[in-house]
Amino acid sequence: MSPQELKSALSSGLLSFPLTDFDAQLQFNPRGYTERLEWLMPYGATVLFAAGGTGEFFSLEPTEYAQVIKTAADACRGRVPIVGGAGGGTTLAIRYAQEAERNGAQGVLLLPHYLTEASQEGLLAHVEAVCKSVKIGVIVYNRGACKLNADSLAKLAERCPNLIGFKDGLGDIERIVSIRQKLGDRFVYVGGMPTHEVYAHAYQALGVPVYSSAVFNFVPRTAIEFYNAYASGDTATTGRLLDEFFLPYLEIRNRGEGYAVSIVKAGATIVGKTAGPVRPPISDLKPAEVEQLAALIHKLGPQ
Repeated sequence: MSPQELKSALSSGLLSFPLTDFDAQLQFNPRGYTERLEWLMPYGATVLFAAGGTGEFFSLEPTEYAQVIKTAADACRGRVPIVGGAGGGTTLAIRYAQEAERNGAQGVLLLPHYLTEASQEGLLAHVEAVCKSVKIGVIVYNRGACKLNADSLAKLAERCPNLIGFKDGLGDIERIVSIRQKLGDRFVYVGGMPTHEVYAHAYQALGVPVYSSAVFNFVPRTAIEFYNAYASGDTATTGRLLDEFFLPYLEIRNRGEGYAVSIVKAGATIVGKTAGPVRPPISDLKPAEVEQLAALIHKLGPQ
């Protein structure tokens, strides 16, 4: 798949990032991961991000990362494009990106670098180096310490033909508007706020029409129902689902640091599709919180 073909695939439909399966000893479980992908694919996500944030990329070392990408690429080959997460310092991010390409991913989602703040010049050099290390398409994720502005992205667009997408997880409206106005259709724009369904309509008005869904991992029917209603302008359905599910879900999610991942793994276990526990330093939900989440999920009916 060429970068432009990936850009087209990312331009419509619901996107998601599958959980990474771990066993009781917190080792990667390829069989469980394959079964997860086989379960999710028929629901109709247009692109899946393997080893992304909800896939606990930050906890994967390069060798097992390669296993995760290869497993996803093999399971989804010919059916759903796979984009592999990559991040950390420039040298390490290049290694992850090249492993993603080598193991069959159709693109790379460039996650934020590690810890330290960076100038626009430094961010530009970082993204350019990763883009030039691979031939597949790259989507840059503005989140955390990575805060590219419109001018930097314009320079990257000129220098890196395979930089095809911009994903936002900052929620900085002024920045998004300036980027969208300056870059136009050069990029595909993806919403990447945690539980983005709550932000979907606002981002749509900013010219960011697609988004990635975490809850697709455990309530895929509901995630697709929300997306279809959102895409068709059915505000009665999106409003109902926000009230009945997403806002109460956020109330649980917001109780703990790292719960944006933990709650998704808990949800998968509740619906009989466990991916195992999360890896430290994040921690699993408390038993009472799991019970509350289970009650919320059961109200939605069969998935």
